[in-house]
Amino acid sequence: MTVRLGVNPIGWSNDDLRSLGGDISLETCLQEARAAGYAGIELGHKFPQDPAALNAVLQAHDLTLASGWHSTGVLADDMADEALRLDRHADLLAAAGADVVILAETTGAVHGDRASPLACRPRLDRHDMGRLAERLTVLAQRMADRGMQTAYHHHMGTVVESAEEIDALLDAAGPELGLLLDAGHATFAGADPTALAKDYGERITHVHCKDIRGERLASARAGSFLDGVIDGVFTVPGDGMVDFPSMLKILAYVGYSGWLVVEAEQDPKKADPATYAALGHRNLSRMATEAGLL
Repeated sequence: MTVRLGVNPIGWSNDDLRSLGGDISLETCLQEARAAGYAGIELGHKFPQDPAALNAVLQAHDLTLASGWHSTGVLADDMADEALRLDRHADLLAAAGADVVILAETTGAVHGDRASPLACRPRLDRHDMGRLAERLTVLAQRMADRGMQTAYHHHMGTVVESAEEIDALLDAAGPELGLLLDAGHATFAGADPTALAKDYGERITHVHCKDIRGERLASARAGSFLDGVIDGVFTVPGDGMVDFPSMLKILAYVGYSGWLVVEAEQDPKKADPATYAALGHRNLSRMATEAGLL
C-alpha cells in the first residue's frame, strides 16, 4: 500500500477567485508546502505550463506533482476538441510524473460565479446524466490507453454534487472512470464521505481532504459557493465536523493506494496558508497513521 500526503495550492492562491491570494507568489507556496511536510502538490494557475519549467520548479522544492484539475464541457462542446484539450493537460501531468487526471464537468456550473447562489446550479435528467457518463467514459478510456487514471471530482455548483448524482454518474459510466472522493464537498452536499468510501472503494483513484466548519454550513448552502469559501466554510482536516477517522479506516480496508491531498480553500488574509498547511499535514498524518494508511 502506497499512500502519500499532498496539498493543493488553492490555500495560497484561489483558482476560481484569483483576488484571493493574488499577491502570494508560487515560490512562497512551494516553500511553505514543503516546510509543512508534504511530499506532493497539485497544479494551480500560477504553475508553469511548460513541462521543463514545471519539473524544474517542483524539483527545486523537492515536491512531486500529485495531479491537476481539468474542466470538461462534454455536455456542450465537440468531443474531438475535448479530447485534444485533455491530451494537452495529460501531457503536462505525465511529463511531471503524475498518473491521475482530475475531471469535473463544468457546463453551466456556478461555483466560479460569486453572483450565483448554489441553488441556481444546473441539474441533469436521466438522459443527460447518461450522456455525460458515456462521454466521460470515452475520455477516461483515452487516459487509460496512455497509462493514466481518471478521478471524477464531484463539486458544489456543478452537475454532479449530491450522493444521488454521484451514484447516477458512476452507475452509468464504465469502470474506466474513477472517483475523486472529496470529504468536504461530500459533506457540504449532504452526503456521507465514509458511505461513499464504502460504496466506491475500488473506484476511488484520488482523495481530497478538506473539512467543514459546521456553524457556517447553513449560510454557505444558501449563498454562492465563493461566498461560502470567503466566509470560511472550508478548513483543513481535523479542524471541523468531518469524520475523517471513519473515512480513512474504510480507505485502508479497501486498500486505497494513492494521494491524500489537503485541499481547503480559504481567504489567506483570514487563514494564514502556512499555518493551516502545517495543521492539515499534522492532523491528516496522525489520522491516516491511526487508520493504517501510513
